[in-house]
Amino acid sequence: MATYLDFEQKLKEVEAELEAAKARGDQAAIEILQKDLEKEVVKTYKNLSDYQKLQLARHPDRPYALDYVRLIMDEPYEIHGDRCFRDDPAILCYLGYIDGQKTLLIGEQKGRGTKNKLKRNFGMPHPEGYRKALRAAKMAEKFGLPILMLIDTPGAYPGVGAEERGQSEAIARNLFEFSMLDTPTVSIVIGEGGSGGALAIGVADKLAMLKYSVFSVISPEGCAAILWNDPAKVEQATKALKITAEDLKELGLIDDIIEEPLRGAHRDKEGAAKLVKEYYLNALKELLAMDSQERLEKRYEKLMSLGRFKEG
Repeated sequence: MATYLDFEQKLKEVEAELEAAKARGDQAAIEILQKDLEKEVVKTYKNLSDYQKLQLARHPDRPYALDYVRLIMDEPYEIHGDRCFRDDPAILCYLGYIDGQKTLLIGEQKGRGTKNKLKRNFGMPHPEGYRKALRAAKMAEKFGLPILMLIDTPGAYPGVGAEERGQSEAIARNLFEFSMLDTPTVSIVIGEGGSGGALAIGVADKLAMLKYSVFSVISPEGCAAILWNDPAKVEQATKALKITAEDLKELGLIDDIIEEPLRGAHRDKEGAAKLVKEYYLNALKELLAMDSQERLEKRYEKLMSLGRFKEG
């Protein structure tokens, strides 16, 4: 059953009426309601607030990394374990083909349903997850395979065990190593990009965001708690943090925005997967046109240009 957010309630009503008309076989009503639905979709998604985009980024029906693996990758073969501690299910690593191009796909997986959410730790990786990602990336580099990374996490897991096993070191190591990988890399925020947990698989030649995804140094809830000690100010925090794709593109922190189906990826998983696939293949074509040295230099220049400051 589809989940509807507060601002999608009118859509829910129209869709319910449409389903009832279909059940009755009332063709005239179906045609009228389909037109009403199209108008309501445009009206609903035309002027979303930053907080509403955050809600869409976290929508439980939004496609997760494993959905994209199933929808865009042929002959997927999963890689497990970091060869140090254990396999972390919050990080996926798959070898396979995307439109005939052999690719390593690394993604963060939140999980659906209580059992799966617990298994995937709600998409919050432990250090062994990031070490698994790095191990797989090094293998891809060795065999000259491009890498597609799908970011979708509230943040790295902050538990005692994760800290004992070097969470901050694992993230820092990935930032360092991924910046120097001698193979084309493309990273896409498909939902929620939370802090260092997202950055650990976010250093790439191309960094893009889906239109209704977010990328933030801290969750708006955490920001509201720290700055105002008031959870009611989460909408104000969301706007102040500049976490939407449009904001980050304007600030020069991402390369591209990937359009989503009109009603969002959560209502059209296949359409969203097609757009992600097209972006990856086009970006890869551009990257493969460069030689290794040129690609590494451009990546370095991009990373060094991040951030702005003004001397008084």
